[in-house]
Amino acid sequence: MANSTQLILASASPRRKELLAQLGFSRSDFNFTALAADIDESHQFGESPQDFVVRLAVEKAQAGLALFNASASVESQLSTVLVLGSDTIVVLGDKILGKPVDEIDALKTLSELSGHMHCVMTAVAVTDGETVLTRLVETQVQFCELSEADILAYIATGEPMDKAGSYGIQALGGSFVERIEGSYSAVVGLPMVETRELLREMNVL
Repeated sequence: MANSTQLILASASPRRKELLAQLGFSRSDFNFTALAADIDESHQFGESPQDFVVRLAVEKAQAGLALFNASASVESQLSTVLVLGSDTIVVLGDKILGKPVDEIDALKTLSELSGHMHCVMTAVAVTDGETVLTRLVETQVQFCELSEADILAYIATGEPMDKAGSYGIQALGGSFVERIEGSYSAVVGLPMVETRELLREMNVL
């Protein structure tokens, strides 16, 4: 990684931090700073799920850059900064399933996913303030049939409450996933192959 480039992850997600850290295995000087960038994640009328998730990833990256610039020292601002934003949504049919607002909402979502195939869309965006590059990855996920007891026991663990689609494939929720078609890391929250491509394009890897 170029000495003058600071990489910022615009996310507080421990899953994304772990995946991004893994991408730097070949570079002893690879490092990044994570900043939580808050944006309005409201869906706009008429916006396709693909356009929606890409827009959120771009806005997170831009918000992360603004946050960094507002808090950085003068010396830091003289170096090149590259900010990575990512967002994940779950789509069942034409319905976007976001993070549950409460346990009843999580029960409803998981009941809808039970026994069905859904699509997980994860977008990644990188920006240096001038250039913005994006990637969109779509993965098909098949859930097994779930009983209400299964769902309630899962909700009781608290795991679904901060996750799109009310489940985490990398943890307990993985026991509900019969099969996937596509990128596993994208379902976790950061598609590793595509993110690596973006960082290489921006000369960070």
